[in-house]
Amino acid sequence: MPNVMIPAEVREDVQTLWAFHDLKHEPRPVDVCIGLGGHDLGVADYTADLYLDGLFQQIVFTGANAPTTIDVFPEGEAFGYRDHAIARGVPGSAVLVEPAATNTSENLEYSRKLLAEHQIEPSSVLLVSHPYQQRRAFATCRVVWPDVDVWCVSRPLPLDAYLRTIGDADRVIDMLVGETQRLTLYAELGFIAHEEDVPDDVVVAFDRLVAAGYTSRLVEDRRPIDV
Repeated sequence: MPNVMIPAEVREDVQTLWAFHDLKHEPRPVDVCIGLGGHDLGVADYTADLYLDGLFQQIVFTGANAPTTIDVFPEGEAFGYRDHAIARGVPGSAVLVEPAATNTSENLEYSRKLLAEHQIEPSSVLLVSHPYQQRRAFATCRVVWPDVDVWCVSRPLPLDAYLRTIGDADRVIDMLVGETQRLTLYAELGFIAHEEDVPDDVVVAFDRLVAAGYTSRLVEDRRPIDV
């Protein structure tokens, strides 16, 4: 049975990573909103909220499937998100579906291509992502789509409230650790923009969580993130 509570001995470190990945961008009017696929239906919920608030008229949901999402979204993450948004009151005519992307770079590349096929060339884009994905999604867009103004937001929930929606604390902690590693590693590889150095307190928290065994989302190259 999944662990739904953060162990007391790692809570401070988890909170440090959680706060770091929050870009604190404010939702704003844009040409297009792109909901990045995954296991968290909150992305579709928040995208629907912002659409119904009148911040944009065009949505793209993007994402194929992963082993962790195929049972939840048998037709694919993007289609599952679309169906949920429509059930929330978003008109189907406002939603484009990109069902092939399997990583964040592809999410953006394929969404851009899909929009162009519909004669839509946005100058501003709002990304809606998982909370722990904000920094990497934003930095990826700066490389893949450098000529667009971009902001990245997530459903505004405190850490414990978010954990309750997911129902698996270990999974969320593993994701936070993996995303923290990717910021430096992917910047070195040129996959994402180098926005800023990872602060020392985040590096220390990352190292302690790795030592505590939260390693399932680390990529194969496990060099220290501050190299």
